[in-house]
Order: sequence, then C-alpha cells, then structure tokens
Amino acid sequence: MSAPHEIIARYEKVFSRVQRTSYAPIIAVRGRNSKVFDISGKSYIDFTSSAAVTNLGYCDPEIVKVIREQAEELIHFTFIYGYNIPALHLAEELLTLTGFKDWRVVLGLSGSDANEGALMLAKGFRKNSNVLVSYLGSFHGCCVGTTTVSGVDLSVRVAEIVSPWLKSVKVPYPYCYRCPLGLSPKSCRMSCVDRVKTLIDKVGPENVVALITEPVQGDGGIVVPPENYFTQLENILRKHGIPMIVDEVQTGLGRTGRWFGYQHFGFRPDVITLGKPLGSGLPISAILGREDIMNSLPDFAYSFTLAGNPLIARVALRTIQLIKERDLVRRAEKLGETVLSRLRRLRDECSIVGDVRGKGLMIGLELVKDKESRVRGFEEAKKVVWRAYELGLFVMFLSGNVLRIQPPLTIEEDVLEEGLNILERSIKDVEEGRVGDDVLAKVRGW
Repeated sequence: MSAPHEIIARYEKVFSRVQRTSYAPIIAVRGRNSKVFDISGKSYIDFTSSAAVTNLGYCDPEIVKVIREQAEELIHFTFIYGYNIPALHLAEELLTLTGFKDWRVVLGLSGSDANEGALMLAKGFRKNSNVLVSYLGSFHGCCVGTTTVSGVDLSVRVAEIVSPWLKSVKVPYPYCYRCPLGLSPKSCRMSCVDRVKTLIDKVGPENVVALITEPVQGDGGIVVPPENYFTQLENILRKHGIPMIVDEVQTGLGRTGRWFGYQHFGFRPDVITLGKPLGSGLPISAILGREDIMNSLPDFAYSFTLAGNPLIARVALRTIQLIKERDLVRRAEKLGETVLSRLRRLRDECSIVGDVRGKGLMIGLELVKDKESRVRGFEEAKKVVWRAYELGLFVMFLSGNVLRIQPPLTIEEDVLEEGLNILERSIKDVEEGRVGDDVLAKVRGW
C-alpha cells in the first residue's frame, strides 16, 4: 500500500477543495467500536463519531450482520414507484419514536436534503409567505435551490411555489457564553426571544415561511440554549401559525441523552429532520412532520430514486432497535454527565479553557487565549487537535475554537477515560508551550 503522504497527494489531485477539509492525516482502513485504525496499523480513539455518525461505533456486529443478510435478499427496489418492506418498517418505527399522531415521513439520502425538503414543504404549506427565519451560526446542509434550476414540468410547477421564497433573515442564537446582545444571562430576561419577536413583527408574521433551528447548535460550537428559550419562542410562533422546523440531524437518536434533542426543552416541533447516525454510516435521512405540512406540495414532488433503499432502511431500523435494546439513550446521558464533570474541573485548572457545555455525549470545550478576554483560541485549537492526534486521539474543532467531543454512544468506559486523559494532556501541553507553531499549517478544519 502507498505511503500516507502519497495517498494524501493523490487526494489533492482528484478531489475538489469545495468538499473537504482536514484535521489530521489519518488514513482509515478499519474501525472497531470507538477506535479507528490507519494504514500503518496505529489505532486512534475517535471522539468525533466520524462527524456524529457512528453512534453505534464502527462496524457493530449486528449492523454488519443485517447488511449481509439484506444484501443477499434485495439490495435495491425503489419505493418511489413500488413498495419494499424495510422502508415501511423504518417509517413506522420513526413515527412511533415521535409519539405524535397524524404525522408523515419522507425518506432521503442526507441531512442536507432532509432540511432542503423541510423548507420546501414549509413553503408549500405557507404558499404566500417568502421569508425564512434561521439563526446566526447555524448549519443545515449544502443544497441550494436545485428544484428551481430543474426543467421538467413537475419541477417547474414546484419552482413556481418555492423559488420566490429564497430570502432568509437570521437572528442571534442564545449563546450565553458569548451573548450576541452583550447581556448577562442572569439579568437579560430572555432578550434573545424578544429579538425573534421583533424581527417577525418587522417582516410581518404572514410573510414568514418557517423558523428552522437546531435544539443544540452543532457546528456553531455546541451551543446549548437556556432551558426555557424554546418554550417562549414556541408561544410566539404558535400565535401566528408559523411552523418550527427542528434540525435533529446531529442531535437526534440518543446523542444528547434523549431520543431527540428538542425533548430537553419542553416544546413541540412541527417538522423534525434526521440524518447522520440514522444509517450507522450508510446514507439515509428522514423528514418527519405534520400531515398538513408533509402533503403540502404536489404528489411526487420531492422524491429520490435511492430513497427508501431496502438495505439502508433495514440498517436504519436495526440502528434504532439497538439503541433501544442497549439503553444507549440513558447511557449517553450518564456518560455525558461524567465527561462534563471532568472537563469542568479541567476548565477550572486551565487558563485556555473558557467554557464547557453540552447535553449527553454532545459536548463542546471552548478554547480561548485567556479567560478574562475570552478571545477565541484559534491557534490553540489547532495545536490541541494535532497534539491529540500524535497521542492517539482523533478530535476536531468547530467554529474555529470549540473542541467537538462526540464519541460513540457505545464507547467503552476505560477507552473514554483514556481519551479524556489524552485530551487533558494535549490541552496542558499547549497551555505550557510544548506544541510549536509549525503544526498550525498542518490543521485546516473550519
């Protein structure tokens, strides 16, 4: 096999830069639960779950078994023109998880297309509205108006509904450590909710298609909102009949210590999107929502040939079943409390750790130049990631300076402790000047 630097050079020759960034030169060839192995045989503890995907860890034997069984029976039969049983069983199970009556399901291939579809369906539901409300720091995917540029008759008819609405207004997310309004959480009286109300009043409630949000903001830095933020927001939206789309692509299926992240905050969404961990590494997504929203576009208006693929649908169903059977939602909550407690002690000891926050095993550790100024520690984050890589831990950062700690829900407790030991050593090595500036060019990230 080629040397690592040769493989990386070949990557640079064939892949567009628009699709990739890098944190560490790990060339993975094998994975087992919470560890991944590179071409030299070295193992790394994965604190990222490969971008919050492998909630069950790498190559869970039960998932591998289901893949083999289904591959021998039926790999593909499109459910957009016909029927297959695994897609049906998956959709029924997803609706059971929500507990809501009169909801419907749309299956897709990625979190991006799930969010794209949710926005289109919301527009179909509120046809005369044209403004989407979202949040600064949010990330909902990479699809942009593909229906608008398509020319088949059905797409043209759908575009007449959706194309004029491509207007988005953004409000500050309740990021209390760095309050965008410059206020103190102890005395702000939830001014961030008032900001949303003011914006809706300004554009006119009748003009708002929907509000889309993450229950815990992911790529914006693992930002946890105040406990009563969403219930107050829900009251405003309900008053005007504005749908709330909840992006659970990263938070869903047990990651936060609940089946869905929104369940921490006591409100009811109108639409939920799922992706990432649903297929245990295979490409699948889902939109779940109220029937009147989910059927608001013309029949057959949002379909993908490979959606509802029987092999992937069966894997997704088994993924949900295993999370239930192994009580992994509760395990994520319990382990998350342990990790948060330890990292908060580290925060108290280290001058470059500004904040630690999270729910379950979705945890952010924010690095700063110093605690007093709270200047973002961009260089510090790169150095910590590189030092951790050298010591056998794969960890990433978000928003430039927030370490993303999202190990598999199945991670062994001794491996979790080992990973935390490496992380702590890496942070202290950076704080004490043991990691040089030469590594900064080796880590790109985002």
